[in-house]
Amino acid sequence: PGATLWNAPSRVSARFRGRNEARRRRSPQPKLPATPSGKAPAKYRFNDYRWIRAMAGKLQAEIRQTKPFDSIEEETYLNLVRTADAITRELDRMLQPHALTGTQYNVLRILRGAGKEGATCSAISERLLAFDPDVTRLLDRLEKARLVKRARSESDRRVVMTTITSAGLELLGKLDEPLHDLLRQQFARVGRQRLTQLIEDLEEIRSR
Repeated sequence: PGATLWNAPSRVSARFRGRNEARRRRSPQPKLPATPSGKAPAKYRFNDYRWIRAMAGKLQAEIRQTKPFDSIEEETYLNLVRTADAITRELDRMLQPHALTGTQYNVLRILRGAGKEGATCSAISERLLAFDPDVTRLLDRLEKARLVKRARSESDRRVVMTTITSAGLELLGKLDEPLHDLLRQQFARVGRQRLTQLIEDLEEIRSR
């Protein structure tokens, strides 16, 4: 009576209970948030000496998953994918009237930053936020729309340089303020301090 997820008796035999307890003491355990009662919070459960979230979070409800995530790392990864998709779709809707994709917009931003000298195809590929397997075809479309132009380098005729045109610069100029407004709306509920911490955490994850 009164047994809960936390104080329910273990089903392992007494022979193994002592061994498991000794192993648990040797293994570092994560610090759990404090509760008024001093007991472990209900949203966590102990399973095979791993702390796993036991209550459905927002993501679990959004994707209609009935079982808890296997690990906090899995839940973090899926949250990142879900959030990135939501943010990117809003950007795509903003770019759609201008017949641009997110990657094409990224290329135009790269070329604006490159200035009059422009950039090679390989340099553009390295600076893209998201990998694209065919940057050449991407540049073909932008050149057909007269947003970029390509020419061989004067110093090395083997190298082809891509630069942004005046039409491309004009288009970016029209999109700058709407993009700033969109980003402010997307992150309005998160303060600057938390955003700074988020940036540091994401950079740390990528640096492994």
